Amino acid sequence: MNMMRYIWMLPATVLLAPGARAENIVTNRLTLSARVGFNFSARFKGDASGLPTFAPTRTTPHGDAYNYDDGYVLTDSSGNYGGQTWYWGYDDSASQIAGNTILMSRSTPGGDFTSPSFGDDPSWGAELTYNRWLGQWQGVHYGLEIAANWQNLCLRDDSTFYGNATRVRDAYPFTPGTTPPAATLTPNNPYQGNYSDEGFLLGDTPGSSTTSVVPGGFEISGRRRYEADLWGFRLGPYLSFPLVDHLNLGLSGGLAVGLLNSEASWSDTITVAGKSAPSTGSGSDFGVVWGGFAAANLSWDLNGRWGATIGAQYQYLGTYEAGFGGRRVEVDLSESFFLLLGVSYRF
Repeated sequence: MNMMRYIWMLPATVLLAPGARAENIVTNRLTLSARVGFNFSARFKGDASGLPTFAPTRTTPHGDAYNYDDGYVLTDSSGNYGGQTWYWGYDDSASQIAGNTILMSRSTPGGDFTSPSFGDDPSWGAELTYNRWLGQWQGVHYGLEIAANWQNLCLRDDSTFYGNATRVRDAYPFTPGTTPPAATLTPNNPYQGNYSDEGFLLGDTPGSSTTSVVPGGFEISGRRRYEADLWGFRLGPYLSFPLVDHLNLGLSGGLAVGLLNSEASWSDTITVAGKSAPSTGSGSDFGVVWGGFAAANLSWDLNGRWGATIGAQYQYLGTYEAGFGGRRVEVDLSESFFLLLGVSYRF
C-alpha cells in the first residue's frame, strides 16, 4: 500500500520540481490600467446648400432692401415704363461703370468648406487586459492577449476659417452718351435713386451676366465641438522577455476595433460681402472602426501574484466620418498613441 501511494504521488512531485515551480504554471494575468491618449483630431465639413439665407443689411431711401451687395435695381413708381427704372443705386462709379453699363454684384457662399484640423490632448481612459500564457521557448514566454478599453474624446475649436464664394455680376445698360450720377466709396457717398422721384434711367434687365469663384470669399467664425466615448477591443499574440529578476518586457500586436458613440455641435456666424447670418446645429451618431495595434510594456513582479506595469501603445483605426444634422465631422484615429500605468494579478 505504501508503494502504491508513492507511485500516485510521483506526478505531483514532478510538477513541483525546481524546473516547474508554481510561478511557472500560472497561466492567467489580468491588468487594470489608467490610459492616457494622444493625437486625436477632427475637422468639420459642410457645403453651401446647408448654410442659411442671408438677410439684406442695407435699404434704399424708400425702405426697400438692396438686391445686390453694391447697389440695387428695383421697380419705380411708373412700373419701369419702357423697360427702364430710375429706382436704382450703386456704390462706386470708378469700379462699377463699364462702357455703357452699370455692374451690380451679388456674392453667396459656394461649394464645400472645411475647418482646420483641431485636437485637445490628452484624453483620459482605462483598459482591462487579459493575458493567457500558452508556452515558452528558450526562455521567452508567449500567449494570447485580449483587452477592452474606454477613451473619452473632447475636441473643441474656435478658429476662424474661409470658404469660396460665388459672385454673380450683372451689367445693366444705360443710354449711350449720358453720364450716370457719381458715387464714391471714399468717402462713403453712394448714389441712391428714389422710388417716386424721376432720375437717371437705367435698363431694368441685365444685358449680360457673369459668374466667378472668389477664393476665401466668405468667413466662418464661432465654436465647434466633437465629443465621443470610444470603446475599444484588442486581440493578438504577445511575447514576454525576462530582463532581470522580476522585470519583464512584453510585446504584443494584432487586431483593434473601436465603437464610437459621438455627439457634435456648432454655433457659427457666416459672413460674406458684409452680410452675416448664424449657423447652428447638432447631432449624434454611432459608428464602428477597424484597424490594428502594437504595444510594449514593462512589468515588475511584486510577488507571486501581484505586479505593476507601465506601457505604450500605438493604434490605427483609420478615419471616421459621419453626418450630424447639416455638417459632417471627420475624425482622425490613424495615429493615436497611449501611455498606460497599471496593476496586474496572476492566477
